[in-house]
Amino acid sequence: MTKQTRYEEKIERIRAGGYRKGDFMIADAKDADLSGGILTTGQRRDGAGRVIGNRSRQEFLAEIRALVRQDVVDIMLASTSNIEALGEEGVFAGSRVMPAFRANDTTDVWGIVRGGRYRETPSLPFRATDLALAGAGLCLYSVTFNNDAAADMRTLEAYRAFRADARAAGKAHFLEVFNPNIDLGFSAAETGMYVNDCIVRTLAGLTRGERPEFLKVAYNGPAALEELAAHDSSVVVGVLGGGQGTHLDTFELVSQAERFGARLALFGRKINMAEHQPAFVAWMRAVADGDATPRDAVRGYHADLQKRGLSPDRSIDDDLVISEDVLKAEAHPGR
Repeated sequence: MTKQTRYEEKIERIRAGGYRKGDFMIADAKDADLSGGILTTGQRRDGAGRVIGNRSRQEFLAEIRALVRQDVVDIMLASTSNIEALGEEGVFAGSRVMPAFRANDTTDVWGIVRGGRYRETPSLPFRATDLALAGAGLCLYSVTFNNDAAADMRTLEAYRAFRADARAAGKAHFLEVFNPNIDLGFSAAETGMYVNDCIVRTLAGLTRGERPEFLKVAYNGPAALEELAAHDSSVVVGVLGGGQGTHLDTFELVSQAERFGARLALFGRKINMAEHQPAFVAWMRAVADGDATPRDAVRGYHADLQKRGLSPDRSIDDDLVISEDVLKAEAHPGR
């Protein structure tokens, strides 16, 4: 029997060891309103693609509708309120795109609030959403470990309470594990090892029915990702996008994530800040499927912008630069 969404088909195949070309999943993380406020909807653009202000919530929802209609992303993640609004419109009715909502917003994700200082102290758990009222069957729960016994214990206790509530509400969840939000004096490699151990230790106390559908983690380099992905074949690993960066950063991250064992990319700002989001997502799909190199994708995307009469935010030369250090060592060779 055909599953309702591509996500359901793909995750079942991946868990069964049948991962194949086209199964890498792309999730659009349009849940930034839970991390900040007015500015998180992104940039309003004129007919030529030039930035002329900030999007309203209604314009932000219009961007989501367009991506769902495009039918390239596998998961559309948004805040509880926005998933409710889209669901009431019937946006996901008959769609192959899986809707999901962010179930919690830890204090370290509040850092986009203008003037906010929340990231200066260890993350604290917080959850506003009533799971019984939320309008999708899949949700995201995030945790942050900071090598602080008291803070990390509160985080784990809150996650335990969430799992009980999720079971009662009939919600499945995936687990986002952020890198520490305070400086622990770790190198990038040590951060990856620390986070990996925290994840495995957390999952060890869970029965099969409590486990997350998949993980969402920062890309801490190929060694850390390969270690986590290879440790337990029953755990599906995805990578989060982080900052905006260049478009080559985005396509390289998709390519490296897939190559080193991740099976999902869950990107927020990297998609939301693009000059034309559907075209951008289409090139992400091409890279994930091995139909384009990251550099070819940058060139193809810029060509698409030119065809649409849209001005790029960066010149193509500037966009063909990798700005994120973690990506440089394994960058795809090319002109």
